[in-house]
Amino acid sequence: MNLYLRLLWTLLRSLRLPAITVGETLERTLRVLPNDLDINGHMNNGRYMTVVDLMLIEYFVRSGFARAMLRQGWRPMAGGSFITYRKGLKPLQRYRLRFRQEGADTHWNYMRFEFLREDGTLCAAGYMKGAAVAREGPVPNARSYATLGWAFEPGDLPEPVRHWLAAEGSVMAAARA
Repeated sequence: MNLYLRLLWTLLRSLRLPAITVGETLERTLRVLPNDLDINGHMNNGRYMTVVDLMLIEYFVRSGFARAMLRQGWRPMAGGSFITYRKGLKPLQRYRLRFRQEGADTHWNYMRFEFLREDGTLCAAGYMKGAAVAREGPVPNARSYATLGWAFEPGDLPEPVRHWLAAEGSVMAAARA
């Protein structure tokens, strides 16, 4: 199945599933398809993030955020991600993808994802951050959450996210030097 078919399938499936709220965990059982493979015969490292994007679309649709963004004229924007690989996923192998929001600050929402074999073996894990963007720039989370009738309460970010943000700052400082 090519990626456009996966996207269409994700959208149609998400419209039929129950609504979710911030902090709920999504979990999907998927299969490594032939077009997911790299030259080493396992799932391509870039494909992991593409599948995470599909889960993000499901999250947007099921939370109502996709509809709110369309009404407001906002677009979703990814601000970065990191992923660590531990075990490969082989052709046609079934795996589970777990996905949940684990924190938010003024503008960014931090989503954790985990790829697991059927036996529970962790294959890869990481975080991504995303925000809504209007013509004038990033939309504050207090405003975007309010469009859904949710209260926005920033809390402590998970330790891996705090370390990631510190490393990200160092990378950008080095790039400017």
